[in-house]
Amino acid sequence: MAFIEVDHVKKIYGMKFNRSTAIDNISFVIDPGEFVGIMGPSGAGKTTLLNIMSTIDKPTFGHIKIDNQDVTQYDEKKLSEFRRQKLGFIFQDFNLLNSLTIRENIILPLALDKLNVATIEEKLANIATVLNLNTILERFPNEVSIGQQQRAAVARAIITEPKMLFADEPTGSLDSKAATELLQYLTDVNEKQKMTLMMVTHDAFTASYCKRIIFIKDGHVFAEIRRDGQRKDFFQKIIDMQAAIGGGEQ
Repeated sequence: MAFIEVDHVKKIYGMKFNRSTAIDNISFVIDPGEFVGIMGPSGAGKTTLLNIMSTIDKPTFGHIKIDNQDVTQYDEKKLSEFRRQKLGFIFQDFNLLNSLTIRENIILPLALDKLNVATIEEKLANIATVLNLNTILERFPNEVSIGQQQRAAVARAIITEPKMLFADEPTGSLDSKAATELLQYLTDVNEKQKMTLMMVTHDAFTASYCKRIIFIKDGHVFAEIRRDGQRKDFFQKIIDMQAAIGGGEQ
């Protein structure tokens, strides 16, 4: 059974004579444990689609089912609870709170869920070790590097052990070394924890870590490719598709 079902989703902005269709009748599914990328030219609707699928925004028409629940029918209170229980988010600008330490930023979702201190500390210790964050836990976001901020954002996203992780241009602010380390970690999370991942990116190298890429253009699904061999071969397929679709620039 599919973990996510996108069913004839359409998103229209504006009113009457000033209407713009960002997503136009898109349908596809994501199976449990998949690592799926969304690519397309600037203005194709990539981030709009991610926002709708991750319950940050609502479609004008159509339905989104996650774990067999139609989240498009939920009110904001129920959506908020659903997000905390099942979804994780990694944003390009990290969204860390500058007034909180790295430790406090990471454990914030657990504190909101009112977990006991011992459980929070155990989860923090595990994630901080895996992501090499132990030496910066008491620092503030503006006191650490961009790569460390991104790793902290990843830790916050997955400390709740979500079933689904959404990432919007997660390597956009990172140098090549930090980007590769992050992508390898996301691959490990996907393969070892069977966490389902969906990532929006314009970068072919980043996308090559996915197992499937859905390309969209002008709000429609343009094409889809799957990785069935080496990552470098998949990278070339992505480059070729970007050329066919008209570029993958942001």
